[in-house]
Amino acid sequence: MLCSRSYVTLEYSRSAVLGVMATNANTVDKFSRWEMVQLHVKRGDESQFLFSTTVDVSVETLTQQVSAIYNGRLKVDRICSEIPELADHGVSLPPNMQGLTDDQIMELKLKDEWEDCCVPSGLAEFKKDELGRRSGHAPNQKIKEVLRKTVEEAKALISKKQVEANVCVTMDLVKEALDQLRGAVMIVYPMGLPPHDPIRMEFENQEDLTGTQASLLVIPEEEAQLWWASKELQRGKKLQNYVGKNEKTKIIVKIQRRGQGAPAREPLVSEEEQKKMMLNYYKKQEELKKLEEADNDSYLQSDWSDRQALKRQFQGLTNIKWGPR
Repeated sequence: MLCSRSYVTLEYSRSAVLGVMATNANTVDKFSRWEMVQLHVKRGDESQFLFSTTVDVSVETLTQQVSAIYNGRLKVDRICSEIPELADHGVSLPPNMQGLTDDQIMELKLKDEWEDCCVPSGLAEFKKDELGRRSGHAPNQKIKEVLRKTVEEAKALISKKQVEANVCVTMDLVKEALDQLRGAVMIVYPMGLPPHDPIRMEFENQEDLTGTQASLLVIPEEEAQLWWASKELQRGKKLQNYVGKNEKTKIIVKIQRRGQGAPAREPLVSEEEQKKMMLNYYKKQEELKKLEEADNDSYLQSDWSDRQALKRQFQGLTNIKWGPR
C-alpha cells in the first residue's frame, strides 16, 4: 500500500514539475528574444551552455553567475551518475565496510547502523554490489523506473544539446533539475539516505571530491576566469568595456581556472562547417569524375563509329588480312 501511494504521489509530483518546466521554458524563450548579449560558454573546445546577460553587467557578477551554473551542471551530472547505482544496489555502505567481503565483515564484527531505517518504498529486491560500495537492498522494478525517468528529465534540462536548440541555461533551471532529483530520491527513500551516501552529500553540499577525476572539472568561483578573443575579462570592469554597447551581441567565452594561461583560440572554421566543406568537396570531385568519363573519346576507335564501314562492306573490303593463310 505504501508503494502505491508513493507511486501516485510521485506521478502527481512529476506532473506538477513538468508544468513548472513548461512555464520555465516559455520564460526562457521569451527571455532569449529580448535584446540581450548571448554568451556561448565553453571549457576548452567543448561547448557547455548558453547564457544571456546585458552589456552593463560587471565582469565580477558575470563570472560568479557563469561559474555557479557551470559547477551546478557538474553537480547534477554527478548525482545522475550515482542514482542508477542507488536504483540497482541500494544505499551506500559505511566507509569502513566498503570493499570488504561478507566474511571480512563478520570477522571484524562490523554492522551497518543505517540498514534497517534507510529502506526503499515497497518491497525491496536484493542485488549484490560486486564493488562492495552499496548494501544490495534495492527498490523494486516499478520504483526503480521512477528514478531512471527523473534522471533523464534532469539531464535534459541542463544538457549540452540546449546549445543547439538555442536555449539559454539559468541557475533556476539547474536548481529545478536538483529539486527533481531530490524529490524522486525522497519518495523512493522516505526515511532518507545515510549521511555517508554520496547522493545525500551532494544534496547537502558536503561532497568530498579529493583525488577524483571530478575534482579536476570543478572550478571554484574565486578561481574562475572568463576569456574572450584571447583576452581575460578583468573583474574590475564591465562587459561593455570589451564587447561595446550593442545588446544584440553573441560571443564565445571560455571558462577556466586562474593561472592556466590563455585558452586556445577558436578555429576559423567550426567542426560542423569543416564537415560541410569536406562533403561539398567530395561531391565536387564526384561530379568532375563523371564529366571526365563523359569526355572520353575512346568510342571513336569502335567499329560502329567508323563512317567508312558501310562503304567497305559494299565493296567487299571488310575482314581483309594481309599475310599467308
